[in-house]
Amino acid sequence: MLDKIKLLIAALLVVAGIAGFYLLPDLPTLVRVLMVFGGLVAGAVVTYFTEPGKAFFAFAGESRDEARKVVWPTRKETIQTTGVVLVFVFVMAVFLWVVDSSLLWVVGLALGQGN
Repeated sequence: MLDKIKLLIAALLVVAGIAGFYLLPDLPTLVRVLMVFGGLVAGAVVTYFTEPGKAFFAFAGESRDEARKVVWPTRKETIQTTGVVLVFVFVMAVFLWVVDSSLLWVVGLALGQGN
């Protein structure tokens, strides 16, 4: 029950930051943006002290560690793969255009509207 109250408080902090942005238009934009940022940070801090929050932050940390283990492709590999994808998309577009045009022609003949 205590975790639910903490999560409600965290959500209210975020909403308060966003509400402050819109309800106080006379303040400088930087201050309004900092209000939103402060609400998000305060909400995250309160969320951290709940069981679901601790589980989420642990999961996020493990995800970051796993992402660091990934062997990312080189620039050359990325460009080559992108080129292959673009060529494939072009070929498929032409193929689907031919199929669509053919079906349109066949339907036109079937309905007696063909030339």
